[in-house]
Amino acid sequence: MADSKIIMAVPKGRILIEVMEFLRAAGIVPEPDFNDPASRKLRFTTNVDQVDLVRVRSFDVATFVAFGAAQLGVAGSDVLMEFDYPEVYAPIDLGIGKCRLMVAEPSEMVDEDDPRQWSHVRVATKYPNVTRRHFAARGVQAECIKLNGSIELAPRLGLCRRVVDLVQTGDTLRANGLVEIETIAEISSRLVVNRAALKTRPKEIGAWLETFQKVMRGAAA
Repeated sequence: MADSKIIMAVPKGRILIEVMEFLRAAGIVPEPDFNDPASRKLRFTTNVDQVDLVRVRSFDVATFVAFGAAQLGVAGSDVLMEFDYPEVYAPIDLGIGKCRLMVAEPSEMVDEDDPRQWSHVRVATKYPNVTRRHFAARGVQAECIKLNGSIELAPRLGLCRRVVDLVQTGDTLRANGLVEIETIAEISSRLVVNRAALKTRPKEIGAWLETFQKVMRGAAA
């Protein structure tokens, strides 16, 4: 039997606190186990009978929503750009998790390097699709080395000369001798919806979208 509850996917990691503040403002409070670091649970009930939360990797939220495992979620615009799922509708910018997706290279290269002269670049990144599209738009071929972490190490260990990664403060870049040279996009987290769920359950999903929009209007007031 199909699950009749609305499942909302929320991201693990640094923005979870901000996400939960937003959900509480919308009237959604998870069961106590959600805040228990010893809990092995991944799905949690809430004070709203028809809404459960699942906590997943930030990069997986859009996939859970796209394939209908969750009807709602909170995903970074970086993830939405990378996967570009047509099944995912992202109607509300939550204004949280703000950072930027940028190109960086070792500081010693900056004075002699001219990005306008590039024809081919080798780049370490978690975002190969976004990276290729960004460089292709100006006629540059990007050879992408897919890494899921420790991206700033790649130039120092000779894997490549440049990286594409998220930056919030820039401290990690500077600590590893890297300098930002180009911004690809400004990033924030968005409320995402499965398009099929919005069509088949318009009253329920639509009511939550309206609630979330009211929260955002209240925050902006």
